[in-house]
Amino acid sequence: MKPPIGRDTQLCMSLSARPGNAGSRLHNRLYDLLGLDYVYKSFSTTDLPAAIGGIRALGIRGCAISMPFKEAVIPLIDGLAESARAIESVNTIVNDDGVLTGYNTDYAAVRDLLKRRMPKPLPFLLRGSGGMAKAVAAALRDAGFGDGVIVARHEAAGRALAEPYGYAWRTDVPETAAPLLINATPLGMEGADSEALAFPPELIAACDTAFDVVALPVETPFVRAARAAGKAVISGGEVIVLQAVEQFALYTGIRPSREQVQEATRFAHGAEVAASLDA
Repeated sequence: MKPPIGRDTQLCMSLSARPGNAGSRLHNRLYDLLGLDYVYKSFSTTDLPAAIGGIRALGIRGCAISMPFKEAVIPLIDGLAESARAIESVNTIVNDDGVLTGYNTDYAAVRDLLKRRMPKPLPFLLRGSGGMAKAVAAALRDAGFGDGVIVARHEAAGRALAEPYGYAWRTDVPETAAPLLINATPLGMEGADSEALAFPPELIAACDTAFDVVALPVETPFVRAARAAGKAVISGGEVIVLQAVEQFALYTGIRPSREQVQEATRFAHGAEVAASLDA
């Protein structure tokens, strides 16, 4: 049984431009299931340096980092684990007695999903060039996906992401379809871009698999269109659960069981996302 909140309770948190409830619900449900004296709360900020200083000063144990802070946070912390250093993107901070270390658990989540759901590498289009796109591109390369195109509006960012991995780059979505379409942009996310479709309907109709890393909502316009067309779908809900489990282990030193992860996922995201983890 989880102890009541008191002076010894460990606080974990998240920083995002658009904070939601799912991450807090998942982490807090796992604390309940394991009887851990932790609590998790999501935040937003317009002053990133002050927020990171608060993590250090207040002894906050861990912090999840989401758009648009995954790269901007790097100069504000003390060091990077290999998972973050390799792609220069941080989605997790661990505080060890005031020393803040950045990790990237997005990479591990995407890599594991690709290996589980797509054992045969396919040519792909990856839309995006930010921190999440970096994690996806690295995971694609390490999972053996050698034939790909990065679609990014800004040439410097697009080339910087594509060239180290041997991928092509272009500014616009091509007319030619690819078997695997991946959205790593905010298109379809709750807010101003909520109705935006990440890829044209004709490319979705011609693909084999649609992969959207957007997690809020899980059913983005891209995901809905792909399901309606009968395509295989990998959702951002799956990514956010798997990366959160890695964060949980970093914060607490405990890895929850498969059954505990399923229960917490049902509680936080619903039965459909929980079922997809077994796909």
